[in-house]
Amino acid sequence: MEAKNIAQRYLNTTANFADKALFSAKSGTAWRNYTGREVREIVEAASYGLTVLGLESGTNVGILSANCPHWAFSDYAIACSANTSVTIYSTLIPSQIQYILEHSESRAVFAQDREQTEKVIQIKDQCPDLEWVICLDSGVTFDQDYILSFEDLLSKGRAYAGGGGAYNFEERANSVKPEDILTLIYTSGTTGPPKGVMLTHSNLMSNIIAGLQVLHVDQTDVFLSFLPLSHSFERMAGHLLATSIGARIAYAESTETVLADMKQVNPTVMCSVPRLYEKMYAGVQAKFAAGSPMKQKIAHWAIKTGSRYRSKQKKGNVGGLLAFKNSLADKLVFSKVKALLGTQFRFFVSGDAPLAADIGTFFDAVGVKILEGYGLTETSPVITVNKIEDYRFGTVGPPLPGVEVKIAEDGEILTRGPHVMRGYFKDEAATREAINEDGWFYTGDIGIIDDGYLRITDRKKNLIVTAGGKNIAPAGLEN
Repeated sequence: MEAKNIAQRYLNTTANFADKALFSAKSGTAWRNYTGREVREIVEAASYGLTVLGLESGTNVGILSANCPHWAFSDYAIACSANTSVTIYSTLIPSQIQYILEHSESRAVFAQDREQTEKVIQIKDQCPDLEWVICLDSGVTFDQDYILSFEDLLSKGRAYAGGGGAYNFEERANSVKPEDILTLIYTSGTTGPPKGVMLTHSNLMSNIIAGLQVLHVDQTDVFLSFLPLSHSFERMAGHLLATSIGARIAYAESTETVLADMKQVNPTVMCSVPRLYEKMYAGVQAKFAAGSPMKQKIAHWAIKTGSRYRSKQKKGNVGGLLAFKNSLADKLVFSKVKALLGTQFRFFVSGDAPLAADIGTFFDAVGVKILEGYGLTETSPVITVNKIEDYRFGTVGPPLPGVEVKIAEDGEILTRGPHVMRGYFKDEAATREAINEDGWFYTGDIGIIDDGYLRITDRKKNLIVTAGGKNIAPAGLEN
């Protein structure tokens, strides 16, 4: 069955990879795997459970949790029930959670554990639409009648399914239209309250399909997930895209254990942000500096050799002597750096903030690919990304297939295509301001297109207009 929505794409994956591990998480000292068959059964039971609670199609349901398999189970249960997920960062304080739940009119929320559930308890009376809280940690109990555990939800769902209820899981999943809202993601409100970005099934489907044409990944890949799933970057690339191809997703214990988790999980692909590379770079440089003068000299020679090798490799004219030198550099230096990432690592996809060109160049010399991309929550999120076969540091790559990008007269980056959001929830004025009548979305970023590759130069709000009417982006001058 050709998938027309995220729910169908999930059903296809769990059917095609029934015996394969799709999700992994640390349980004590070992990693617990969930096969496609297990995942399908859990999500189906949870979906039936939501129906027992009276949450019919079109209902907004929150997810307040850090990354874990149960986040994924909740997300797919909501999608397959033809409902809309409202993602909430687990780091938010009760008043911020209240705003999102109240504004989104969410009738239920999945909460990770006791800490997150107690946040919701504090603000429930201020959220008139909120009826149910489902605690993903079934090991804790609460006195409130409106709180039930995830296992309780599954039990209700299994009982309903066994009793021959009118709701059919696959029929409901297949009933979802491409233009239906899959998720509401609230942007950080730097100049006002957060805005709820409405992303449809077709928005995310378009980004997944286009992304797979550029990022060569398949069911043999292993993703390590540590960026918040509440953010659109990890949600699309490290969650929806990864699941849709039958890849395995392992969840890091925390942001502090990423490097240790990498050695245990042996991932092939990761979505990350520049901060991780900066920490790795600083650690490697510190080790270089702590070595003897001879070791420092060898490290310097190796990086210089690796840079020359990668440059020649892109042009297809690597000589035998340079190849030998790079092989020696790999044995003496690069292999030790790459060992930090496991034994089968292929590449990072970097986003959310600019990657310093010198850091990208360093890891490239070592043989670690970092593909920088660009996008916003409102664009599902990827607009551009560098290609594995042709990546250019200092750029965020060319547009994804099917995505249009142009530069306005004042230098602002505009984009149009199936990836652009439906709009802001309950805010038509802000929607009209962000998307013009021709469908172009105003990113608020300033950039240039260089040989088809986009360079971000500044934020529009930072532009200085001279007395002569010239727009100047100060970031370049400041740098």
